[in-house]
Amino acid sequence: MSNRQPVTIKQVAQQAGVSTQTVSRVLNDSPNVAPATRQRVQQVIERLEFRPSAIARSLIRRRSHTLGVVTAGLRYIGPSQTLNGITGQAETMGYSLLLKKLPKFNTGDVEPILNALLARQVDGIIWAVPEVDNNHDWLLDRLPQLPVPIIFLTMHQQAGLSVVAVDNCAGGRLATEHLLEQGYRRIGHVAGPLTWWEARQRQAGWQAALANAGLSSDDKQWVEGNWSSESGEGAISQLLEQYPEMDAVFVANDQMALSVLYVASRRGLRVPQDLAVVGFDGIPEGAYFYPSLTTVAQNLQELGAIAVQQVVQTIESHRHEPKKIGEPGPIWINPRLIIRGSS
Repeated sequence: MSNRQPVTIKQVAQQAGVSTQTVSRVLNDSPNVAPATRQRVQQVIERLEFRPSAIARSLIRRRSHTLGVVTAGLRYIGPSQTLNGITGQAETMGYSLLLKKLPKFNTGDVEPILNALLARQVDGIIWAVPEVDNNHDWLLDRLPQLPVPIIFLTMHQQAGLSVVAVDNCAGGRLATEHLLEQGYRRIGHVAGPLTWWEARQRQAGWQAALANAGLSSDDKQWVEGNWSSESGEGAISQLLEQYPEMDAVFVANDQMALSVLYVASRRGLRVPQDLAVVGFDGIPEGAYFYPSLTTVAQNLQELGAIAVQQVVQTIESHRHEPKKIGEPGPIWINPRLIIRGSS
């Protein structure tokens, strides 16, 4: 093990024949250094293998180059893909992450999480917990007190908030309009848990597409699942009983949709001849079922990456306006339809 002491900025300055302030300017890419001097300092830095302290630089700049990320449910596909997008983009932009995980999606007491992030001097926060029940009620009281920018993912548009979300309503319309274009008219829906904003938006897209086609969306035409494959099996079984004339179904996520394919096969229903099926998410496994699953794909890694870009942009633009935290308005990410054998 080496006992070599770390090289200091003072040693670099002495070797280069300049002041420590000049070395600091070179490290920070300041334009106020002569080219010859910059080159000499950089050569000394390389020769001495000088590594500036990130902590010290953070204290001087009053910036940690760290983003706080709050998430939940990482065992699920959506949150994990979103986090992958966040980590990749943060690395690209030179930011570290401080990750905090809520025990449940609908956790209401977020004060300890916020205090922990602020105590670590994060420059900004990405709230990557989807809107479920009333888990965003804390915003009205707490948000005005936050000293750093915060970006929210997957929630409804709200005045004064920066939100990045997939356009779930547009996705529901895409799925239903595709089925209508294929000639289906009795289109049912297996919804996700309607305490989730995403599930309500996808259902709203289904309803809007049917209404635009002059078709109804009565209560007998839909049932509610909970995102799981097990709930999808029960939901489609119930829907086939209460809406036997159904010739197509839009399912709010792919995991439930794969159960629909299973139940249809077990009951001797041909897909798509007797029952067309469209899911939502775009999970890779959907391409390898028989028939392969038509789905509305959402790019959650892009969602996470855009969130990082937005919060960093806000941090940079407000360095000289510390009281102006965040720009209101949402950024919508458009999903895309992948047509396969099930429709």
